[in-house]
Amino acid sequence: MNRVLFHSTIFGPIHSRRLGTSLGINLLPDDGKICSFDCVYCEAGWNAQGTGTTGFPPREKVASMLEEKLRSMAENNERLDVITFSGNGEPSLHPEFPEIIDDVIALRNFFAPNAKVSVLSNATRLDVERVADALHRVDNNILKLDSAITSTLRSINRPNSPAFTAEKVIDDLKRFSGQCIVQTLLTRGSWQGRPFDNTTESEVDALIAAYKEISPRSVMLYPVDRATPAPDVVKVTAEEIAAIADRVRAAGIEVY
Repeated sequence: MNRVLFHSTIFGPIHSRRLGTSLGINLLPDDGKICSFDCVYCEAGWNAQGTGTTGFPPREKVASMLEEKLRSMAENNERLDVITFSGNGEPSLHPEFPEIIDDVIALRNFFAPNAKVSVLSNATRLDVERVADALHRVDNNILKLDSAITSTLRSINRPNSPAFTAEKVIDDLKRFSGQCIVQTLLTRGSWQGRPFDNTTESEVDALIAAYKEISPRSVMLYPVDRATPAPDVVKVTAEEIAAIADRVRAAGIEVY
C-alpha cells in the first residue's frame, strides 16, 4: 500500500508538470493522511493508513519554516514560480487554513513577489465560508472535478460524506466563476469489482456541460503519474487526453 509522500511541512522546491518550480506546503501530518476523499489514484495512499501522530502543523510553525526557506532561496537567487498548498490530504481541513493563507501571501509579497500562491483542493469544503473566502485570495485556486456524474465521482474519489454529489460540487464551484481552475484527472479501471471510466463520450459530455456552468478560468486535464493504491487504475494516454482537450476547447473553454 502506498504511504504518505511528504514528511515535512515545507518541501521542495520541486518541478511541477503543471505549475513550474514549486515550493510545497503540507498542512497535514507528516506521518499520516487526513482527507475528505479516499481516491483510488491517490499518490499518498489510502486513508486507512491512519492520521499519524504529528497532527496539523501549527500556524506559527508553517510561517516560521516558510520564512526561513524563502529567505534562503532569495539570498541564493533561486528561482521560484509558485508556492503550492498540497500534501498528505486536503489542505483546507487545517483549522487555521484561512489565517495560514494570509501569512503565506504576506511572506510571498516580501520575499518572492513574482511567485504565485496556489492551492490544490478537492473542493469538498467550498461550503465553509472561511475556506471559500481564503480561496478567493490566492492566485491559483485549483479545484477538483473528476466527474460530473455522481456514481462515477463516488467510484473514483470515494468521498467520506454520503451526501457529497456531483451536483453539489458543481453548484459550489460556480461561486468561483472566472476565478478558479478546475482540475480533472482522467482515468479508468476498477476497484472492489466496481468499474469506473471518466473518459467515455457521455462522461466527457457531462464534464463539458459542467465546465460551461462553472465558467472557470481554465481547466487542467491530466493522467495518473505515480503508483496508485488501487492496482487496476489505468494511465490514460497522451493522445486520449489531447482528443478530450480538443473537445473541451471546441466548447469555448481554455485547457491548460
